[in-house]
Amino acid sequence: MGRIVVYGAGGRAGRRAVAEARRRGHEVVAVVRDPVKHAGVAGEGIRLVAGDAADADAVAAAADGCTAAIAAAAVYGEGTDPDAFFRGSAKALAAGLPRAGVARLVLVGLASLLPDATGRRLLDDPAFPAEFRPFCEAHAAGLEVLRSAPPELDWLYVSPAGDFDHDAGRTDRGYRVRAHGDPGERISYPDFAVALLDEAESPRHSRMHLAVGKAP
Repeated sequence: MGRIVVYGAGGRAGRRAVAEARRRGHEVVAVVRDPVKHAGVAGEGIRLVAGDAADADAVAAAADGCTAAIAAAAVYGEGTDPDAFFRGSAKALAAGLPRAGVARLVLVGLASLLPDATGRRLLDDPAFPAEFRPFCEAHAAGLEVLRSAPPELDWLYVSPAGDFDHDAGRTDRGYRVRAHGDPGERISYPDFAVALLDEAESPRHSRMHLAVGKAP
């Protein structure tokens, strides 16, 4: 088994990615802004470190000796600047990971940037809540930065096809890849983490936005 670095390991998706990586026998470098606030993430085979996913030097330092990276870091709410963060983190990951010899990056993304069955982004639906639009556009800006990342970084942006089922657990069925976004689709965080680790271990999709949903 290898060593995987998870940026944003204290968040809902990040914690599940750490748990799934450990379930598969990987060592994990769990990167958070404040280790004191996320002491519960630490455990056997998990090295909890302070780091900033928007700082290329910090990205490279945390990724040293790792075989793949998962990025689940985000900022949201009063006193934050999501646009600056997602642009900055995309640039830092694209610069720092190759410096550390890490070629595979799997990011946690947003369903709102997916096209629906007609080809229109879910974000562009007139009924999409206006209060969430700036955060989603910030995510989109970061994704555009990744599209021009150097070829030595094999990245994948993964999101639920619709949303998360916040109360559901891990299932034996796992997940399925969806062709487009669907606001009614749901997937549990643990099953979503299975998709993240599958793609980190054995890449099947590259340099694209991948949608996953609950398996039938």
